[in-house]
Amino acid sequence: MSVATYCIFCYRQIGTSGPATKAHLPWNDIRKIAKVTGSLILGGFVFITYEVLSLKKLLKIDTQAVHQEKLKSYVYIRTTSLNPSEYQGITYQARKEIHKAVRKILETEAKIFRRPFNEQFSTFDGDDHECALWLLLKRSQSEDKEVRLQAVQDLANNHHWHDYQYGTVAQTCDQRTAIGLARSKGIDLRFFLPPPPLPKIKNDYSIEDELRLLLVSLPQTGLDPCVQYFTSLALRESSQTLAAQRGGLWCFGGNGLPYCETLSKIPSETVELFCLQALVQHSKVSSNCDKIEAKGGLQLLQRIYQLRKDSAKIQRNIIRIIGNMALDEHLHSSIVRAGWVSVLAEVMKSPHVIQSSHASRALANLDRDTVKEKYPDGVYVLHPQYRSSQPIRADVLFVHGLLGAAFKTWRQQDIDQHLDKKASEGEEDYSQCWPKTWLASDCPALRIISVEYDTHLSDWKVKCPVEAHRKSIAYRSSELLDKLRAAGIGDRPLVWVSHSMGGLLVKKMLVDASKNPEMDKIVNNTRGIIFYSVPHHGSQLAEYSINARYLLFPSVEVKELSKDSPALKELNDDFLSFAKDKKFSVLSFAETLPTHIGSMIKLHVVPLESAKLGIGDLIPVDVNHLNICKPKKKDAFLYQRTLKFIQDVLAQELGD
Repeated sequence: MSVATYCIFCYRQIGTSGPATKAHLPWNDIRKIAKVTGSLILGGFVFITYEVLSLKKLLKIDTQAVHQEKLKSYVYIRTTSLNPSEYQGITYQARKEIHKAVRKILETEAKIFRRPFNEQFSTFDGDDHECALWLLLKRSQSEDKEVRLQAVQDLANNHHWHDYQYGTVAQTCDQRTAIGLARSKGIDLRFFLPPPPLPKIKNDYSIEDELRLLLVSLPQTGLDPCVQYFTSLALRESSQTLAAQRGGLWCFGGNGLPYCETLSKIPSETVELFCLQALVQHSKVSSNCDKIEAKGGLQLLQRIYQLRKDSAKIQRNIIRIIGNMALDEHLHSSIVRAGWVSVLAEVMKSPHVIQSSHASRALANLDRDTVKEKYPDGVYVLHPQYRSSQPIRADVLFVHGLLGAAFKTWRQQDIDQHLDKKASEGEEDYSQCWPKTWLASDCPALRIISVEYDTHLSDWKVKCPVEAHRKSIAYRSSELLDKLRAAGIGDRPLVWVSHSMGGLLVKKMLVDASKNPEMDKIVNNTRGIIFYSVPHHGSQLAEYSINARYLLFPSVEVKELSKDSPALKELNDDFLSFAKDKKFSVLSFAETLPTHIGSMIKLHVVPLESAKLGIGDLIPVDVNHLNICKPKKKDAFLYQRTLKFIQDVLAQELGD
């Protein structure tokens, strides 16, 4: 400042000294000013250079610190280049400035007229893709359900974002949006935060100890006898393990034939499985689910799940527990906070139908935005497992038979590689569950459900030996009807598909539903029934088992299948009496080949005369009892005839 003032003062003196003649110019004064000014300018440049270098040194960024920040997965920063040449030209800049001006005008107008400001012109100043991200996040929390669902779908359809953008959504989306994303087909797993880190446990404190303490903390009296049985079984196995750790003998018994072995390593995985089976039973009781959550059970299950990634059985039981707990809506926030949404989203991508279907059930119970039904334990949705804009027109329900299961019963027929080399070449197309793959693709407007219940040939290996009446067809019918109504069965047109003893169960459920006004919808909406080798008049398997009772100890289920049983005759008569009035469409398949049971026994399990119901079509097929419901391939007669029947009876609903 002083330098500039001095220079001005000198120039003013020159300007006011009067007109100088060419002969008398003040050269001495000019040289003096030039010397002073030059030295001051040079000194100023030196000073400015020094200040710039000092400032640069002060503003130098520690690259190591930046690297450490990058390692923090929860920090997301949107970087912007400072180089104007990297922008999209003058047109882009002009458009942004116009947008800002219009936004200010609209803001002012909204204030003057006291109107709500359109969210599309928010105060967020960013690039188009950034605006879209935040706009979708805001819409995903809208009170308008249609807007909310569309926003979640639009979020799920983004597959070109950067990691930090997916991370932004993972951190900022609400619980409802996270669940919706997890139920979106082909979702990018970067949309989900990993499960929260769990506190370390002491070296001498095992997972088994935590499981045992959790089981002990749950109610032990006034419970279902089967729950009590599984709990005592798990605690007994845990006690035997503790004894083995002290150098004793480990005995593995309980619900099978007991045997003992001296082991150098304790089978902790087996003991954990016993404890988890007990927790599965407890999770069927709503009040016990609250206690499991209060005792940190969700975090404990998360720890076990991460440790036992090599055990599909343990992981399946854990997800089954989560699915049961998800039936209680007040536990949803706890389940989400424990990190289960990201786990379920990952399992949904599993190529194994059993794993993905367990995860699908849990997520469907969590998704209250698009799913009004609830799926109790043992009821699985095979299609649709994801959110879909395809409206559901009708339901198809699959019920397995003796020793069957919700998935394995309905798999494609196993390929004999020695006899069929051509078939083995196309093994990659093998269907683990043809209703989920083939039927879902041919009839996408169907909701396809499969149920599961425990059955046994012998009382040697029953899972819950107490209260044998629970294994009767009558008890199972009552239990399954309640579950199916909770799942919305009866609200739409319905087709039943059953195998073996499952057909008897279907008939019993329909008879019981016809006598119960609350279940009347199930009967009135039934359009057709498919029976695969159903022993309407008894089975030779039951006769063999009873004759060999000292070896097999036949179970209640097998005893009920005795040939010409009065109970079976009464059930068949009751069913036929009202089935004819309702004019149900019926299709029956009958086996013509014997079935190998073990290496020595060969039986024609359901003869042709026993598979004859008395109404509908009966079609003999050259397969055995196990393969009667397992088509060899998609264009095989068994599947194509089944598909045609379903399409015919549901022609009005499917639009065919």
